Amino acid sequence: MSLVPSPPRDAYPPYPPDKFPFTEPPPVVTTPCDPWPPPYYLEDGLRKVTPYHYTYNTFCKERWRGREILDIFASEFRDRPTEYYEKAIVEGRVVLNGKPVESTKSIVKNGDVISHTLHRHEPPVTATSIGIVHEDDDLIVINKPAGMPVHPAGRYNFNSIIEIMRADRGYGWNPLPCNRLDRLTSGIMFIGKHKAAAEAMSAQIRERSVKKEYVTRVVGEFPEGEIVCEKPILQISPKLGLNRVRANGKEAKTVFKRLAYYPPKDSTQGANEEQQDGDGMAWKKLRGYSIVRCFPITGRTHQLRVHLQYLGHPISNDPIYANQRVFGPSLGRAHSEDENDEDIMTRLARMGKEDVADAVAYHDEMVDQYNKRKAEKMTGETCSVCDTPLYSDPGVHELGIYLHARRYRCETGRWDYETGLPEWALPPPGVEGPTESTVDTDPLAVDLKKLGLEDAEDQQEPSKTVTAAGAGV
Repeated sequence: MSLVPSPPRDAYPPYPPDKFPFTEPPPVVTTPCDPWPPPYYLEDGLRKVTPYHYTYNTFCKERWRGREILDIFASEFRDRPTEYYEKAIVEGRVVLNGKPVESTKSIVKNGDVISHTLHRHEPPVTATSIGIVHEDDDLIVINKPAGMPVHPAGRYNFNSIIEIMRADRGYGWNPLPCNRLDRLTSGIMFIGKHKAAAEAMSAQIRERSVKKEYVTRVVGEFPEGEIVCEKPILQISPKLGLNRVRANGKEAKTVFKRLAYYPPKDSTQGANEEQQDGDGMAWKKLRGYSIVRCFPITGRTHQLRVHLQYLGHPISNDPIYANQRVFGPSLGRAHSEDENDEDIMTRLARMGKEDVADAVAYHDEMVDQYNKRKAEKMTGETCSVCDTPLYSDPGVHELGIYLHARRYRCETGRWDYETGLPEWALPPPGVEGPTESTVDTDPLAVDLKKLGLEDAEDQQEPSKTVTAAGAGV
């Protein structure tokens, strides 16, 4: 949301004004059009936001001091062409300290506030409701749909978990997320109704007194039994979001148990699919797929995705770790050396540039560039208000990956929340298979001491399990 003027302070440090002169900061411009309720509408299975005007405010950064205002926008804000920013300055949509800018060559000084009012276009998200697993006076346990960011960030504002929930419950309500799931991941999240409850639950999660189970859909026939991966994980490229198994990485431990395996269709069907699908999708279908339950003992970035790739069974629709065009036919199975990291990063970066593939839309770091290129091919239209290129709508396959936070359980036995299996984890039409989790495949029930993963756990009394009841926000 935009910034608003803060209340005046009662006093500043008691320095003599002649020795330490203080200049009151200029007032911050408020958004001229901050619609409420948010301008949502549902269309083609998507939640969309009618474009609206919005003001970004920022204080002059150190590297901006003494530079012309147009030069700052042209070099620092590359979302739109220089011509747009020049016109915005001339027409008064960009102001300095709340006043029109005299010219595009006006110099920005320390303490200045730059305000830019633009016509904001948010990407659509799924129209799937935010499920309610449990609610009391302190917390709401939700089932987050895939494709929704938790907080407003980047091009997402109203299309975020907290703003959608606020729109449902009232402008003055402040939802406080206690844990975070990636935009692409679905599943259980905790929302505090007040600060004390949010801090208490967040502390529990940080202290690792909470066990988590994820369910995923992976390429090929995953082995039966308790499969353990203890390979350390190293962040290779923060910009590209790439992590790999490396000996010098951080300790990472995961227990996997297969719930079901669904073999491929007949070879004739597979041949037809191979002609229709690119980027290795037919190859994945010819191997069939497995539904796997996951127990991350540690919590490293992309831990489940990286460990599954290392085991040779990456998440089926993972745009990074199941991408043959990046990792080759083996998809990085059992690979822990760094000799080809540069080539992998080059190919991965190219996916958002020359090699535009649908799967790239999963990747937060590349999504803007991908959508722009896709829009140029698909629509070629621009907004009648601000001349912004209009993007085509994302497909259902672009809204998330097959990774779902299914269950969170308190080790002390006070609570246990879970959801049902997501639709993509159910048996395909006409095929028999489990439609709910089974006791014998529960990864949280494994004996970690027996597996050499942890000291003997204290015996806890059975906890009360709460399952999603289908309620929605």
